[in-house]
Amino acid sequence: MTETTLPSHRAGRRLRPVWMQPLGLIGAAILIALALVAVLAPLIAPYDPLTQEARRLMPPSAEHWFGTDQLGRDVFSRVLHGARLSLPYALQLVVLAGLLGTVLGAIAGYFGGWVDGLIMRMADLVLAFPDIILAMAVVAALGPGLFNAVLAVVIVSWPIYARVARSMILSLRNEPFVLSRRLLGASSARTLWSEVRPNITGPLVVLVALEYGHAVLILSGLSFLGLGAQPPAAEWGAMVSEGAKYFDKWWMSVFPGLAILLVVMAANFLGDTLRDVIDPRSKRHLS
Repeated sequence: MTETTLPSHRAGRRLRPVWMQPLGLIGAAILIALALVAVLAPLIAPYDPLTQEARRLMPPSAEHWFGTDQLGRDVFSRVLHGARLSLPYALQLVVLAGLLGTVLGAIAGYFGGWVDGLIMRMADLVLAFPDIILAMAVVAALGPGLFNAVLAVVIVSWPIYARVARSMILSLRNEPFVLSRRLLGASSARTLWSEVRPNITGPLVVLVALEYGHAVLILSGLSFLGLGAQPPAAEWGAMVSEGAKYFDKWWMSVFPGLAILLVVMAANFLGDTLRDVIDPRSKRHLS
Protein backbone atom coordinates (compact mmCIF):
# COMPACT_ATOMS: atom_id res chain seq x y z
CA MET A 1 0.00 0.00 0.00
CA THR A 2 2.82 2.35 0.89
CA GLU A 3 4.59 1.71 -2.43
CA THR A 4 1.50 2.52 -4.47
CA THR A 5 0.72 5.79 -2.73
CA LEU A 6 4.26 7.10 -2.55
CA PRO A 7 4.63 8.06 -6.24
CA SER A 8 1.48 10.19 -6.24
CA HIS A 9 2.61 11.88 -3.03
CA ARG A 10 5.95 12.73 -4.59
CA ALA A 11 4.28 13.89 -7.76
CA GLY A 12 2.13 16.23 -5.71
CA ARG A 13 5.22 17.61 -4.03
CA ARG A 14 6.73 18.28 -7.45
CA LEU A 15 3.63 19.83 -8.95
CA ARG A 16 2.57 22.13 -6.14
CA PRO A 17 5.58 24.49 -6.40
CA VAL A 18 4.86 24.94 -10.12
CA TRP A 19 1.74 26.94 -9.39
CA MET A 20 3.53 28.89 -6.68
CA GLN A 21 6.08 30.43 -9.05
CA PRO A 22 4.93 34.06 -9.30
CA LEU A 23 6.59 34.93 -12.62
CA GLY A 24 4.91 32.02 -14.40
CA LEU A 25 1.53 32.93 -12.97
CA ILE A 26 2.01 36.59 -13.89
CA GLY A 27 3.02 35.68 -17.45
CA ALA A 28 0.08 33.33 -17.92
CA ALA A 29 -2.36 35.88 -16.46
CA ILE A 30 -1.07 38.64 -18.75
CA LEU A 31 -1.33 36.48 -21.86
CA ILE A 32 -4.83 35.31 -20.95
CA ALA A 33 -5.90 38.90 -20.28
CA LEU A 34 -4.48 40.05 -23.63
CA ALA A 35 -6.21 37.18 -25.41
CA LEU A 36 -9.52 38.27 -23.87
CA VAL A 37 -8.79 41.85 -24.92
CA ALA A 38 -8.21 40.66 -28.49
CA VAL A 39 -11.49 38.72 -28.54
CA LEU A 40 -13.55 41.46 -26.87
CA ALA A 41 -11.88 44.49 -28.50
CA PRO A 42 -14.94 45.43 -30.62
CA LEU A 43 -17.04 45.50 -27.44
CA ILE A 44 -14.67 47.30 -25.06
CA ALA A 45 -13.02 49.77 -27.44
CA PRO A 46 -14.69 53.18 -26.96
CA TYR A 47 -14.18 54.21 -30.61
CA ASP A 48 -13.80 52.66 -34.00
CA PRO A 49 -10.05 52.23 -34.63
CA LEU A 50 -10.34 53.59 -38.18
CA THR A 51 -12.75 56.47 -37.60
CA GLN A 52 -11.17 59.95 -37.88
CA GLU A 53 -13.65 61.87 -35.77
CA ALA A 54 -11.55 63.50 -33.04
CA ARG A 55 -9.12 66.40 -33.05
CA ARG A 56 -5.69 65.49 -34.30
CA LEU A 57 -2.75 64.79 -31.94
CA MET A 58 -4.70 65.24 -28.70
CA PRO A 59 -2.70 64.21 -25.60
CA PRO A 60 -4.12 61.59 -23.20
CA SER A 61 -7.26 62.80 -21.47
CA ALA A 62 -10.45 61.52 -19.85
CA GLU A 63 -12.09 61.41 -23.29
CA HIS A 64 -9.20 59.73 -25.08
CA TRP A 65 -7.16 57.75 -22.56
CA PHE A 66 -4.16 57.24 -24.86
CA GLY A 67 -4.68 60.41 -26.90
CA THR A 68 -5.28 60.59 -30.65
CA ASP A 69 -2.97 60.15 -33.62
CA GLN A 70 -2.15 62.33 -36.62
CA LEU A 71 -5.49 61.48 -38.25
CA GLY A 72 -7.67 61.96 -35.18
CA ARG A 73 -8.06 58.24 -34.42
CA ASP A 74 -8.30 57.09 -30.81
CA VAL A 75 -4.98 55.46 -29.85
CA PHE A 76 -6.50 53.40 -27.02
CA SER A 77 -9.00 51.79 -29.38
CA ARG A 78 -6.25 51.12 -31.91
CA VAL A 79 -4.04 49.46 -29.28
CA LEU A 80 -6.93 47.20 -28.26
CA HIS A 81 -7.66 46.24 -31.86
CA GLY A 82 -3.93 45.80 -32.48
CA ALA A 83 -4.05 42.76 -30.21
CA ARG A 84 -6.38 41.15 -32.77
CA LEU A 85 -3.55 41.26 -35.33
CA SER A 86 -0.32 40.90 -33.37
CA LEU A 87 -1.32 38.06 -31.04
CA PRO A 88 -3.01 35.58 -33.43
CA TYR A 89 -0.53 36.14 -36.25
CA ALA A 90 2.38 35.55 -33.89
CA LEU A 91 0.67 32.38 -32.64
CA GLN A 92 0.22 31.13 -36.20
CA LEU A 93 3.87 31.92 -36.83
CA VAL A 94 5.26 29.89 -33.94
CA VAL A 95 2.89 26.97 -34.61
CA LEU A 96 3.83 26.79 -38.29
CA ALA A 97 7.55 27.23 -37.61
CA GLY A 98 7.37 24.70 -34.78
CA LEU A 99 5.62 22.08 -36.92
CA LEU A 100 7.95 22.56 -39.89
CA GLY A 101 11.10 22.62 -37.78
CA THR A 102 10.05 19.65 -35.64
CA VAL A 103 9.22 17.47 -38.65
CA LEU A 104 12.48 18.31 -40.41
CA GLY A 105 14.51 17.91 -37.22
CA ALA A 106 12.85 14.58 -36.46
CA ILE A 107 13.61 13.28 -39.95
CA ALA A 108 17.22 14.46 -39.70
CA GLY A 109 17.81 12.99 -36.26
CA TYR A 110 16.05 9.68 -36.83
CA PHE A 111 17.42 8.75 -40.25
CA GLY A 112 20.81 10.43 -40.06
CA GLY A 113 23.25 10.10 -42.95
CA TRP A 114 22.89 12.33 -45.99
CA VAL A 115 19.34 13.29 -44.97
CA ASP A 116 20.63 14.69 -41.70
CA GLY A 117 23.46 16.47 -43.48
CA LEU A 118 21.18 18.06 -46.06
CA ILE A 119 18.59 19.33 -43.56
CA MET A 120 21.19 20.63 -41.13
CA ARG A 121 23.13 22.45 -43.87
CA MET A 122 19.87 24.15 -44.87
CA ALA A 123 19.36 25.14 -41.23
CA ASP A 124 22.93 26.44 -40.99
CA LEU A 125 22.40 28.51 -44.13
CA VAL A 126 19.32 30.18 -42.63
CA LEU A 127 21.00 30.71 -39.26
CA ALA A 128 23.99 32.34 -40.91
CA PHE A 129 21.94 35.51 -41.45
CA PRO A 130 20.37 37.74 -38.78
CA ASP A 131 16.70 36.76 -38.65
CA ILE A 132 15.32 40.26 -39.17
CA ILE A 133 17.60 40.88 -42.20
CA LEU A 134 16.65 37.59 -43.85
CA ALA A 135 12.96 38.17 -43.08
CA MET A 136 13.19 41.62 -44.68
CA ALA A 137 14.73 40.08 -47.81
CA VAL A 138 11.98 37.45 -48.04
CA VAL A 139 9.20 40.02 -47.55
CA ALA A 140 10.81 42.29 -50.11
CA ALA A 141 10.70 39.40 -52.60
CA LEU A 142 7.12 38.42 -51.77
CA GLY A 143 5.73 41.92 -51.31
CA PRO A 144 4.72 43.82 -48.15
CA GLY A 145 1.80 42.51 -46.12
CA LEU A 146 1.12 40.79 -42.83
CA PHE A 147 0.62 37.34 -44.37
CA ASN A 148 3.90 37.58 -46.27
CA ALA A 149 5.61 38.80 -43.09
CA VAL A 150 4.38 35.72 -41.22
CA LEU A 151 5.58 33.47 -44.04
CA ALA A 152 8.98 35.17 -44.02
CA VAL A 153 9.42 34.75 -40.28
CA VAL A 154 8.40 31.07 -40.51
CA ILE A 155 11.16 30.61 -43.08
CA VAL A 156 13.78 32.14 -40.79
CA SER A 157 12.50 30.54 -37.55
CA TRP A 158 12.18 26.82 -38.32
CA PRO A 159 15.90 25.94 -37.82
CA ILE A 160 15.65 26.65 -34.07
CA TYR A 161 12.98 23.98 -33.65
CA ALA A 162 14.74 21.61 -36.05
CA ARG A 163 17.97 21.70 -34.05
CA VAL A 164 16.18 21.10 -30.75
CA ALA A 165 14.10 18.23 -32.16
CA ARG A 166 17.15 16.66 -33.83
CA SER A 167 19.27 16.78 -30.68
CA MET A 168 16.56 15.12 -28.60
CA ILE A 169 15.88 12.41 -31.16
CA LEU A 170 19.60 11.64 -31.46
CA SER A 171 19.56 10.89 -27.74
CA LEU A 172 16.39 8.77 -28.01
CA ARG A 173 16.70 6.75 -31.20
CA ASN A 174 18.97 4.10 -29.64
CA GLU A 175 16.96 3.78 -26.44
CA PRO A 176 15.61 0.26 -25.73
CA PHE A 177 11.94 1.27 -25.99
CA VAL A 178 12.53 2.73 -29.46
CA LEU A 179 14.62 -0.21 -30.68
CA SER A 180 12.08 -2.72 -29.37
CA ARG A 181 9.32 -0.93 -31.25
CA ARG A 182 11.33 -1.21 -34.46
CA LEU A 183 12.06 -4.90 -33.81
CA LEU A 184 8.32 -5.51 -33.45
CA GLY A 185 7.89 -4.32 -37.04
CA ALA A 186 6.63 -0.77 -36.52
CA SER A 187 7.36 1.66 -39.34
CA SER A 188 9.63 4.65 -38.86
CA ALA A 189 6.68 7.06 -38.96
CA ARG A 190 4.73 5.05 -36.38
CA THR A 191 7.77 4.76 -34.11
CA LEU A 192 8.38 8.50 -34.28
CA TRP A 193 4.75 9.24 -33.49
CA SER A 194 4.08 6.72 -30.74
CA GLU A 195 7.43 6.45 -28.97
CA VAL A 196 9.53 9.53 -29.74
CA ARG A 197 6.88 12.27 -29.94
CA PRO A 198 5.73 12.08 -26.28
CA ASN A 199 9.34 12.47 -25.13
CA ILE A 200 10.08 15.62 -27.14
CA THR A 201 6.74 17.44 -26.83
CA GLY A 202 7.50 19.09 -23.48
CA PRO A 203 10.76 20.83 -24.44
CA LEU A 204 9.26 21.93 -27.75
CA VAL A 205 6.26 23.47 -25.94
CA VAL A 206 8.73 25.41 -23.79
CA LEU A 207 10.53 26.60 -26.92
CA VAL A 208 7.23 27.72 -28.49
CA ALA A 209 6.38 29.72 -25.36
CA LEU A 210 9.80 31.37 -25.36
CA GLU A 211 9.69 32.09 -29.09
CA TYR A 212 6.18 33.57 -28.96
CA GLY A 213 7.44 36.86 -27.57
CA HIS A 214 10.18 36.94 -30.19
CA ALA A 215 7.56 36.32 -32.89
CA VAL A 216 5.51 39.31 -31.73
CA LEU A 217 8.67 41.41 -31.65
CA ILE A 218 9.91 40.51 -35.13
CA LEU A 219 6.45 40.88 -36.70
CA SER A 220 6.15 44.30 -35.10
CA GLY A 221 9.62 45.13 -36.39
CA LEU A 222 8.64 44.26 -39.95
CA SER A 223 5.50 46.38 -39.63
CA PHE A 224 7.60 49.21 -38.20
CA LEU A 225 9.70 49.07 -41.37
CA GLY A 226 6.59 49.10 -43.57
CA LEU A 227 6.91 45.45 -44.62
CA GLY A 228 4.18 43.98 -42.41
CA ALA A 229 0.71 45.33 -41.70
CA GLN A 230 -0.28 48.09 -44.10
CA PRO A 231 -2.29 51.26 -43.34
CA PRO A 232 -4.89 51.76 -42.04
CA ALA A 233 -4.61 48.50 -40.07
CA ALA A 234 -4.22 48.95 -36.31
CA GLU A 235 -1.01 47.00 -35.67
CA TRP A 236 1.38 47.76 -32.83
CA GLY A 237 4.59 47.93 -34.86
CA ALA A 238 3.00 50.13 -37.51
CA MET A 239 1.61 52.43 -34.78
CA VAL A 240 5.09 52.81 -33.25
CA SER A 241 6.39 53.69 -36.72
CA GLU A 242 3.72 56.36 -37.16
CA GLY A 243 4.48 57.79 -33.72
CA ALA A 244 8.20 57.99 -34.50
CA LYS A 245 7.40 60.67 -37.07
CA TYR A 246 5.95 62.85 -34.31
CA PHE A 247 8.65 62.62 -31.67
CA ASP A 248 7.09 65.21 -29.37
CA LYS A 249 3.73 63.36 -29.42
CA TRP A 250 5.05 60.60 -27.19
CA TRP A 251 1.74 58.84 -26.62
CA MET A 252 1.47 57.71 -30.24
CA SER A 253 4.41 55.31 -29.93
CA VAL A 254 4.74 54.73 -26.18
CA PHE A 255 1.44 52.91 -25.64
CA PRO A 256 1.70 50.42 -28.56
CA GLY A 257 5.36 49.96 -27.59
CA LEU A 258 4.32 49.10 -24.05
CA ALA A 259 1.84 46.56 -25.43
CA ILE A 260 4.66 44.84 -27.34
CA LEU A 261 6.85 44.92 -24.22
CA LEU A 262 4.06 43.41 -22.13
CA VAL A 263 3.60 40.45 -24.48
CA VAL A 264 7.32 39.75 -24.77
CA MET A 265 7.79 39.96 -20.99
CA ALA A 266 4.81 37.70 -20.28
CA ALA A 267 5.93 35.10 -22.83
CA ASN A 268 9.42 35.04 -21.34
CA PHE A 269 8.05 34.68 -17.81
CA LEU A 270 5.85 31.78 -18.83
CA GLY A 271 8.52 30.12 -20.96
CA ASP A 272 11.14 30.30 -18.21
CA THR A 273 8.74 28.76 -15.71
CA LEU A 274 7.76 25.95 -18.08
CA ARG A 275 11.43 25.24 -18.74
CA ASP A 276 12.11 24.96 -15.02
CA VAL A 277 9.20 22.54 -14.66
CA ILE A 278 9.76 20.35 -17.71
CA ASP A 279 13.55 20.23 -17.96
CA PRO A 280 14.72 17.56 -15.48
CA ARG A 281 18.24 18.99 -15.51
CA SER A 282 17.08 22.43 -14.38
CA LYS A 283 18.48 23.40 -11.00
CA ARG A 284 15.99 26.15 -10.41
CA HIS A 285 13.06 24.08 -9.14
CA LEU A 286 11.47 25.52 -6.05
CA SER A 287 11.77 23.24 -3.05
